[in-house]
Amino acid sequence: MSHPDVVVYLEHDGKVLLVDQQGNGPQKPIKGRVDNSEILRFPTVEEVANYSIEYDAKLTIRIVFGNQVIKVIKAYPKISWPKEWAWKDSVVSDNSVHPVARESIYRSVHRLVSKVIIRNDSGQVLLAKVKRGHFTGFWTLPGGYMDHDEHPSIGCVRETMEELGINIQLNDIKPVITQKIFNDEGISFVSFTYQATWNGDISELALQTEEIEEALWFSPDQALENAVSFFDSQALQAAL
Repeated sequence: MSHPDVVVYLEHDGKVLLVDQQGNGPQKPIKGRVDNSEILRFPTVEEVANYSIEYDAKLTIRIVFGNQVIKVIKAYPKISWPKEWAWKDSVVSDNSVHPVARESIYRSVHRLVSKVIIRNDSGQVLLAKVKRGHFTGFWTLPGGYMDHDEHPSIGCVRETMEELGINIQLNDIKPVITQKIFNDEGISFVSFTYQATWNGDISELALQTEEIEEALWFSPDQALENAVSFFDSQALQAAL
């Protein structure tokens, strides 16, 4: 299944431009198709120019497909809403859409994280040292990935109960919201960090030992010094 080395992922309010192998489009996916009767893909730079579509390039992501490294230019087209283009949500269920397009659209969905800054009346911050995931062996704020049907204010409370065994009540303070793409895979993470007060003792914690190695109180300066997560440091700086 040959594929161009460089393609343009044009998206406008949920619509994406797909073409066939000869560059003809717009094409639309067929949900549930599995026979590979035709291959649909993103257009090349030259094919977009042939359609006289101008665009603003937002970022470039790298996708490895077999032995080929493909550059995908994520861009916003300078046109009115393209009614005849494909809905991005329909692409995943058509096996005839090239995996590069499906992978690109999958990566465009934000990963949502919900966390919480827990402080006691002395102003100390509770951090946990994790045993798995992105920050194994480092100190982080309690929290994690949100469930599909979960509000971020619920997610961090649930995660705190799972990780530390305590039921917290969030303070009536708006969360710190931070977004960042960390590498050329193009996956965007969005973090919601809330605040809570808890005056218990470390001995009261029931740590989820498969995930959390230990938990300790830190001064605000120590918390900032030990927080390796970009989202944790940004939230701590904003809150403290």
